[in-house]
Amino acid sequence: MKRVVITGAGTINALGVGVPATLEAMREGRCGISDLEFRDVERLSIRIGGQVKDYDPETIFNRQQISLYDRFTQFTLLAAKEAIEQSGLTFIGDLAAHGGVVLGTAGGGVSTWDENYRSVYEEGKNRVHPFVVPKLMNNAAASHVSMAYNLKGPSYTVSTACASSNHAIAQAFQIIRAGGSKVMVTGGSESMLCFGGVKAWEGLRVMSRDACRPFSANRNGMVQGEGAGIFVFEEYEHAKQRGAEILAEVIGYAMSSDAADIVMPSKQGAARAIGGALTDAQINREDVGYINAHGTGTAANDKTECAAVADVFGHHADRLMISSTKSMHGHLIGGTGAVELLACIMALRDGIVAPTIGYEEPDPECALDVVPNEAREAKVDVALSNAFAFGGLNAVIALRKV
Repeated sequence: MKRVVITGAGTINALGVGVPATLEAMREGRCGISDLEFRDVERLSIRIGGQVKDYDPETIFNRQQISLYDRFTQFTLLAAKEAIEQSGLTFIGDLAAHGGVVLGTAGGGVSTWDENYRSVYEEGKNRVHPFVVPKLMNNAAASHVSMAYNLKGPSYTVSTACASSNHAIAQAFQIIRAGGSKVMVTGGSESMLCFGGVKAWEGLRVMSRDACRPFSANRNGMVQGEGAGIFVFEEYEHAKQRGAEILAEVIGYAMSSDAADIVMPSKQGAARAIGGALTDAQINREDVGYINAHGTGTAANDKTECAAVADVFGHHADRLMISSTKSMHGHLIGGTGAVELLACIMALRDGIVAPTIGYEEPDPECALDVVPNEAREAKVDVALSNAFAFGGLNAVIALRKV
């Protein structure tokens, strides 16, 4: 069993372009949620989101690339560039032959679907662009990253709703741990902030009209976000031999299925995933100092997640810090676990725990240390990242300071 470390990280999200800007915003407890800006937003009941603002793809990509890259693919490529450049790796020879890409997304090219439905049904056009299918397919981002960086090993996309990124990260970790590759690019992305994407979520009646307030008694729903988080995972000895900067070590994971309800979360399913990650990582519950919560800001998720944490950690739950950065960048759906992994890295590497902002009223059903409103300096040796998806599919990642 090989050890696995993170040697590169990249992101674009509502808090900033790049990891330094994102972590600075998390340290400051800055909110990236604001009024949405896109066509027909006035027809929506929900008009806020964690949208990437002041973004012009034409200044980054050429016309041919834009015809192939949906917004979620564009975000992925930008984040991958930052991560791979930080890693210092060039994929040639054996490293290229075995290096791969495992990414998560829930919806793939939602903007492309939205634009072309409009074209055909609203505007009455009988033709669409010949690249619509390769542009909207869920594996488009993974394919383009593999082509851009000559990654010829195991490459695919995982789509498990809000747990997509964590499932993808777990798969990439397992490939390296089992000796299948020395390097994998992993993470996830999402861009559902278009008229059709938000309208579909409106139908669930779980969305907030004003703010995301995880764990606060007056919370009233989740807020969508968009963006990408991409990481370079590397076999420890390979990274060590080349003198790579190591951001954190990935030490375990677990997955579970609630097998109960398509939308209502299960305390037992979440607890099995959390407990399973501790077992896989071969650590004690007392070793964990911080959990980046799924923390959507819905009544169902927050109380269920807190109950699961309390069940797994027992008395140690009172000494744990648990926060939800969705309060700042919104819920990136299939990309959310990837961006949230950055908060775990910050806690381990920098000793700064990102806050849960918007916290106003204590909830007796969420009576844990949720790091309300302000970031906190703390020594953290082990962190967990939780993801619990619609469909009852759960994935928890365990990381350790190096």
